[in-house]
Amino acid sequence: MPDTQISDAGDSDAGDFASWLSGAQRAIRGETTADVPCGVCTACCTSSQFIHIRPEETATLARIPQALLFPAPRLPKGHVLMGYDQHGHCPMFVDGGCSIYEDRPTTCRTYDCRVFPAAGLQADDDKVLIAAQAVRWSFTYATDADRVTHDAVRAAAAFVDHHRDELSDTPLAINATQLAVLAIELHDLFVHAEPEPHSVRVELTRRAAERNRT
Repeated sequence: MPDTQISDAGDSDAGDFASWLSGAQRAIRGETTADVPCGVCTACCTSSQFIHIRPEETATLARIPQALLFPAPRLPKGHVLMGYDQHGHCPMFVDGGCSIYEDRPTTCRTYDCRVFPAAGLQADDDKVLIAAQAVRWSFTYATDADRVTHDAVRAAAAFVDHHRDELSDTPLAINATQLAVLAIELHDLFVHAEPEPHSVRVELTRRAAERNRT
Protein backbone atom coordinates (compact mmCIF):
# COMPACT_ATOMS: atom_id res chain seq x y z
CA MET A 1 0.00 0.00 0.00
CA PRO A 2 1.37 3.49 -0.84
CA ASP A 3 2.57 5.71 1.95
CA THR A 4 -0.06 8.07 3.25
CA GLN A 5 0.81 11.66 2.44
CA ILE A 6 -0.40 15.03 3.62
CA SER A 7 -1.71 17.42 0.98
CA ASP A 8 -1.31 20.83 2.60
CA ALA A 9 0.14 22.55 5.63
CA GLY A 10 -3.01 22.40 7.73
CA ASP A 11 -2.80 21.16 11.29
CA SER A 12 -6.19 19.42 11.61
CA ASP A 13 -6.52 15.89 10.26
CA ALA A 14 -9.40 15.86 7.77
CA GLY A 15 -8.99 12.11 7.22
CA ASP A 16 -8.45 10.00 4.13
CA PHE A 17 -9.81 11.90 1.14
CA ALA A 18 -11.41 8.96 -0.66
CA SER A 19 -13.24 7.86 2.50
CA TRP A 20 -14.30 11.42 3.25
CA LEU A 21 -15.59 11.97 -0.29
CA SER A 22 -17.66 8.79 -0.20
CA GLY A 23 -19.21 9.85 3.10
CA ALA A 24 -19.81 13.40 1.86
CA GLN A 25 -21.65 12.09 -1.20
CA ARG A 26 -23.88 9.91 0.98
CA ALA A 27 -24.62 12.87 3.25
CA ILE A 28 -25.50 15.07 0.25
CA ARG A 29 -27.94 12.37 -0.91
CA GLY A 30 -29.46 12.29 2.57
CA GLU A 31 -28.36 8.72 3.27
CA THR A 32 -26.27 9.50 6.35
CA THR A 33 -25.05 12.33 8.56
CA ALA A 34 -21.63 13.94 8.35
CA ASP A 35 -19.06 12.58 10.80
CA VAL A 36 -17.00 15.70 11.47
CA PRO A 37 -14.24 15.69 14.11
CA CYS A 38 -15.32 19.09 15.41
CA GLY A 39 -13.62 18.90 18.79
CA VAL A 40 -14.46 22.11 20.63
CA CYS A 41 -15.18 24.09 17.44
CA THR A 42 -18.68 25.59 17.23
CA ALA A 43 -18.05 27.93 14.28
CA CYS A 44 -20.97 26.63 12.22
CA CYS A 45 -23.34 27.40 15.14
CA THR A 46 -22.04 30.94 15.65
CA SER A 47 -21.46 32.29 12.12
CA SER A 48 -24.77 33.93 11.18
CA GLN A 49 -26.11 30.94 9.26
CA PHE A 50 -29.64 30.57 7.96
CA ILE A 51 -30.72 26.97 8.60
CA HIS A 52 -33.03 25.29 6.09
CA ILE A 53 -35.60 22.94 7.63
CA ARG A 54 -37.79 20.71 5.49
CA PRO A 55 -41.49 20.12 6.24
CA GLU A 56 -40.91 16.42 6.94
CA GLU A 57 -38.53 17.26 9.80
CA THR A 58 -41.41 17.24 12.26
CA ALA A 59 -39.36 16.41 15.36
CA THR A 60 -37.08 19.36 14.64
CA LEU A 61 -39.95 21.74 13.95
CA ALA A 62 -41.63 20.73 17.20
CA ARG A 63 -38.55 21.87 19.15
CA ILE A 64 -38.21 25.31 17.57
CA PRO A 65 -40.52 28.24 18.44
CA GLN A 66 -42.60 29.21 15.42
CA ALA A 67 -41.54 32.84 15.81
CA LEU A 68 -37.98 31.87 14.84
CA LEU A 69 -39.02 30.42 11.48
CA PHE A 70 -39.95 32.03 8.17
CA PRO A 71 -40.71 30.69 4.68
CA ALA A 72 -37.67 29.68 2.63
CA PRO A 73 -37.44 31.78 -0.57
CA ARG A 74 -37.83 29.91 -3.87
CA LEU A 75 -38.68 26.63 -2.14
CA PRO A 76 -42.07 24.87 -1.93
CA LYS A 77 -44.54 25.65 0.82
CA GLY A 78 -43.56 24.17 4.17
CA HIS A 79 -39.83 24.70 3.73
CA VAL A 80 -38.60 27.20 6.31
CA LEU A 81 -35.46 28.94 7.46
CA MET A 82 -34.28 29.59 11.00
CA GLY A 83 -32.22 32.74 11.42
CA TYR A 84 -29.73 33.79 14.07
CA ASP A 85 -29.60 36.13 17.06
CA GLN A 86 -27.93 39.53 17.40
CA HIS A 87 -24.61 37.82 18.02
CA GLY A 88 -24.82 35.66 14.91
CA HIS A 89 -25.54 32.56 16.99
CA CYS A 90 -28.16 29.95 16.20
CA PRO A 91 -31.00 30.55 18.68
CA MET A 92 -30.83 26.87 19.61
CA PHE A 93 -27.17 27.28 20.61
CA VAL A 94 -27.37 27.56 24.39
CA ASP A 95 -24.59 27.46 26.99
CA GLY A 96 -21.99 26.49 24.43
CA GLY A 97 -23.92 23.65 22.79
CA CYS A 98 -26.96 22.70 20.74
CA SER A 99 -30.06 22.59 22.94
CA ILE A 100 -31.91 20.35 20.45
CA TYR A 101 -28.98 18.17 19.39
CA GLU A 102 -30.92 14.91 19.14
CA ASP A 103 -33.52 16.65 16.94
CA ARG A 104 -31.23 19.10 15.14
CA PRO A 105 -32.05 19.92 11.50
CA THR A 106 -30.74 17.78 8.65
CA THR A 107 -28.84 20.85 7.44
CA CYS A 108 -26.82 20.75 10.66
CA ARG A 109 -26.41 16.97 10.56
CA THR A 110 -24.87 17.09 7.09
CA TYR A 111 -22.82 20.29 7.39
CA ASP A 112 -19.09 19.69 7.01
CA CYS A 113 -16.63 22.58 6.62
CA ARG A 114 -14.13 20.17 5.02
CA VAL A 115 -16.03 20.82 1.77
CA PHE A 116 -14.06 24.06 1.43
CA PRO A 117 -10.54 22.61 1.24
CA ALA A 118 -11.98 19.71 -0.76
CA ALA A 119 -13.22 22.15 -3.41
CA GLY A 120 -10.32 24.58 -3.14
CA LEU A 121 -12.63 27.31 -1.87
CA GLN A 122 -12.76 29.70 1.04
CA ALA A 123 -15.87 30.16 3.13
CA ASP A 124 -17.87 33.30 2.39
CA ASP A 125 -16.37 36.55 3.70
CA ASP A 126 -18.91 36.86 6.49
CA LYS A 127 -18.12 33.35 7.81
CA VAL A 128 -14.81 34.26 9.46
CA LEU A 129 -14.82 31.54 12.12
CA ILE A 130 -15.71 28.82 9.62
CA ALA A 131 -13.03 30.05 7.24
CA ALA A 132 -10.42 29.96 10.00
CA GLN A 133 -11.24 26.32 10.80
CA ALA A 134 -11.60 25.22 7.19
CA VAL A 135 -8.08 26.29 6.18
CA ARG A 136 -6.64 24.09 8.93
CA TRP A 137 -7.99 20.86 7.49
CA SER A 138 -5.50 18.60 5.75
CA PHE A 139 -6.51 15.45 3.84
CA THR A 140 -4.42 12.33 3.39
CA TYR A 141 -4.28 10.14 0.28
CA ALA A 142 -3.86 6.39 0.07
CA THR A 143 -3.24 6.38 -3.69
CA ASP A 144 -2.27 8.73 -6.51
CA ALA A 145 -5.75 8.15 -7.93
CA ASP A 146 -7.22 9.78 -4.83
CA ARG A 147 -5.16 12.89 -5.55
CA VAL A 148 -6.50 12.93 -9.10
CA THR A 149 -10.04 12.75 -7.73
CA HIS A 150 -9.35 15.64 -5.36
CA ASP A 151 -8.00 17.67 -8.27
CA ALA A 152 -11.23 16.90 -10.14
CA VAL A 153 -13.35 18.29 -7.29
CA ARG A 154 -11.31 21.49 -7.28
CA ALA A 155 -11.51 21.72 -11.07
CA ALA A 156 -15.29 21.35 -10.95
CA ALA A 157 -15.62 24.20 -8.46
CA ALA A 158 -13.35 26.48 -10.48
CA PHE A 159 -15.14 25.64 -13.74
CA VAL A 160 -18.65 26.31 -12.47
CA ASP A 161 -17.55 29.53 -10.78
CA HIS A 162 -15.83 30.72 -13.98
CA HIS A 163 -18.72 29.78 -16.28
CA ARG A 164 -21.59 31.19 -14.21
CA ASP A 165 -22.85 33.33 -17.10
CA GLU A 166 -22.91 30.41 -19.55
CA LEU A 167 -24.70 28.23 -17.00
CA SER A 168 -27.11 30.92 -15.83
CA ASP A 169 -30.13 28.99 -17.09
CA THR A 170 -29.39 26.18 -14.64
CA PRO A 171 -29.85 26.08 -10.83
CA LEU A 172 -26.40 27.40 -9.89
CA ALA A 173 -24.88 27.61 -6.45
CA ILE A 174 -25.19 31.02 -4.82
CA ASN A 175 -22.69 30.79 -1.95
CA ALA A 176 -19.40 29.07 -1.23
CA THR A 177 -20.96 26.13 0.60
CA GLN A 178 -23.40 25.40 -2.21
CA LEU A 179 -20.64 25.75 -4.80
CA ALA A 180 -18.45 23.29 -2.88
CA VAL A 181 -21.31 20.78 -2.65
CA LEU A 182 -22.00 21.19 -6.35
CA ALA A 183 -18.32 20.50 -7.13
CA ILE A 184 -18.52 17.23 -5.20
CA GLU A 185 -21.63 16.25 -7.15
CA LEU A 186 -20.07 17.09 -10.53
CA HIS A 187 -16.46 16.05 -10.03
CA ASP A 188 -16.75 12.82 -12.06
CA LEU A 189 -17.07 14.98 -15.19
CA PHE A 190 -13.62 16.48 -14.52
CA VAL A 191 -11.50 13.42 -13.77
CA HIS A 192 -10.05 13.00 -17.27
CA ALA A 193 -10.50 16.40 -18.94
CA GLU A 194 -12.42 19.64 -18.67
CA PRO A 195 -15.90 19.18 -20.14
CA GLU A 196 -17.77 21.62 -22.33
CA PRO A 197 -20.19 23.97 -20.54
CA HIS A 198 -23.06 22.27 -22.39
CA SER A 199 -22.22 18.92 -20.75
CA VAL A 200 -22.17 20.53 -17.33
CA ARG A 201 -25.45 22.33 -18.07
CA VAL A 202 -27.12 19.03 -18.99
CA GLU A 203 -25.88 17.38 -15.79
CA LEU A 204 -26.97 20.31 -13.61
CA THR A 205 -30.44 20.23 -15.13
CA ARG A 206 -30.70 16.47 -14.69
CA ARG A 207 -29.69 16.63 -11.04
CA ALA A 208 -32.13 19.48 -10.35
CA ALA A 209 -34.94 17.40 -11.87
CA GLU A 210 -33.99 14.45 -9.66
CA ARG A 211 -34.06 16.61 -6.53
CA ASN A 212 -37.48 17.98 -7.45
CA ARG A 213 -38.84 14.43 -7.71
CA THR A 214 -37.65 13.51 -4.21
